[in-house]
Amino acid sequence: MSLRALTLLNLLLAVLLLQGCVASKTQIRRADAVVAATVDTHVNCDRADHCATASPLLDAATDAVAASTPKQPVHIVSLLNDSEAAMVARLSLIRAARSSIDVQTYIWDEDDAGQLVLDELLQAARRGVKVRILADQLSSFDDMALLNRLARISPNLEVRLYNPTFHDAHTSPLQWAAGIACCFFKFNQRMHNKVILVDDSAGITGGRNYQNRYFDWDNDFDYVDRDVLVGGPAAKAMADSFALFWNHPRSVPLTHLRDVNRYIVTHPAAPDWPAPKYLHPQRVYRAQQEASDADWLRAHVLADSIQTGNVEFFSDMPAKTDKPNKKSAREFTRHVMQMVASAKSEVILQTPYLVMSRRARKIFDKLHKQTPAPRIVVATNSLASTDAFAVYALSYKHRKPYLKDYGFEIYEMKPHAPGPAEANAYASMESPEENAPNGSGDSSDSGSQVGSNGQSTGNVPSKTGNTKSNNASRHFVDTESHGLLGSHGSSSRPAPLLSSGRRFGLHAKSIVIDDDIAMVGSHNFDPRSDHYNTEAGVIIVDQRFATQLRQSILRDTQPENAWVIAPRQATVPLLSDINNAIGSISEELPLFDLWPFRYATSYQLKPGCQPLRVGDPGFFACYQPVGDFPDVAVSPKMFYTLLITAFGAGVTGIL
Repeated sequence: MSLRALTLLNLLLAVLLLQGCVASKTQIRRADAVVAATVDTHVNCDRADHCATASPLLDAATDAVAASTPKQPVHIVSLLNDSEAAMVARLSLIRAARSSIDVQTYIWDEDDAGQLVLDELLQAARRGVKVRILADQLSSFDDMALLNRLARISPNLEVRLYNPTFHDAHTSPLQWAAGIACCFFKFNQRMHNKVILVDDSAGITGGRNYQNRYFDWDNDFDYVDRDVLVGGPAAKAMADSFALFWNHPRSVPLTHLRDVNRYIVTHPAAPDWPAPKYLHPQRVYRAQQEASDADWLRAHVLADSIQTGNVEFFSDMPAKTDKPNKKSAREFTRHVMQMVASAKSEVILQTPYLVMSRRARKIFDKLHKQTPAPRIVVATNSLASTDAFAVYALSYKHRKPYLKDYGFEIYEMKPHAPGPAEANAYASMESPEENAPNGSGDSSDSGSQVGSNGQSTGNVPSKTGNTKSNNASRHFVDTESHGLLGSHGSSSRPAPLLSSGRRFGLHAKSIVIDDDIAMVGSHNFDPRSDHYNTEAGVIIVDQRFATQLRQSILRDTQPENAWVIAPRQATVPLLSDINNAIGSISEELPLFDLWPFRYATSYQLKPGCQPLRVGDPGFFACYQPVGDFPDVAVSPKMFYTLLITAFGAGVTGIL
């Protein structure tokens, strides 16, 4: 038997074994008994409001609910572009919770951001608040010791993992391969929703996961992202959606997971909850202090909030791949598509991945044929700013139809864009000396850690030299590419650059239609979001909110922040025509798209010129070409991108 055949046979046997292995009812009862006997039942508050802290955010949401009627709903909405405000708003709401907190997410890491929010949720549970966490299994919580603590730390805190691979919390490389081989559609379908809901009155939804880079706490690579805080009747729709996911068979309690079950049974002693160990305790301390500062919250979260009526939360149904023909299974996806198809004058789209689904291509083709055709502005990633180079390769492949057939104006983010860097500089700063715990302004000097509510709780490694934190991100997870070609470790790192410095990548998913309809959510407007992952978000019909969102997106398209994609200038007419003809044929090929001279490339505004739209007669006089992959160093990532461009068209739908 050949080595290849033997490998395939072993994989098949592994698939059969893994599929049949589920925790038995006896094993579940045994683990449940251990949990019941050792769970920490202590509640440190006996008040009816569970010692909730006052928050102007929850107060505004509660007022909106009280003022609403079935015919005239009232909502308070706040756009959370700033990463510091996005974190502090979450902490404020958690501390203000009186009865319940529900959290739904795609990624939950064990870095500073993940530890901080998890610890705050535990403190809420210990006050008596019912806390439920639902996280996608493939990108969250695979440390057995942590899951053991979460299962037993409080009867008010419950965690479930969505769609676990072969009934385990941790997915090994063999399980990864087996999941693709045996049950691709189930394995590849992930829960991509991001929601945090407090007292069924105030919720936050958008693009952010619980990982440092979503809050500008990663010193190397951070995301430009966006959430929206919603208070009012739409929060009830969030609660209904969460309940559907929570009660779905793919949402699995911890004691039902085989590896967690074994760990609990073999570690019967009650675990403690060690104080968090933060790599940058000053940042954490500052966010904790701001969360208790009503004036800060009013100034940075509520100052530009809008009271409006037409706000709707939508979510796809759990396991929507099981119901491909049901409209209700893809409710949010359907509403997003209908919203774009209704455009009359303008579509402003911001997405990390410019890979259009078949339905999206039809919509934009139809829009481009309208008279007059609406303007379509797309803000997305460059190869220099993305950490999903495989997805970028297919965006690169289809530039010509995007520009010619759909009339896109494409702006690709620069990796060191000064706009995002300036907007989020505060979040990445260390606290000044007077605000640091114990009077220390530098973690390398203090050696102290900040626990819940700003208390000093232990030691932290120096941030100087080459010392690494013991809680540094284990996953280094890429954004949404945990499908067939999803990866862990160094393969998910961005491409190396010619320049140096802190890098930004786009992760926000937002749309503005005709100046008055706006969407903020988790939908990437790509095939994965359409067909595989469940998505969620809010659609708000209000010109004031749409204007805020439009300005935020267009800021990221300014010349200092983005390169513009445009056709190559025809320098030698006959040769240029021949090149375009060969390039068009090559781009249509599903395989062997090898022609190196592409239809379009990246351009940079020349000094002294004013920004112009592609197609303006003066465009080429004011813009200079900077290459197909500006600022990207020659590396395996660049060659992988070209290979996927040439041979990867068949995997568009699953990237």
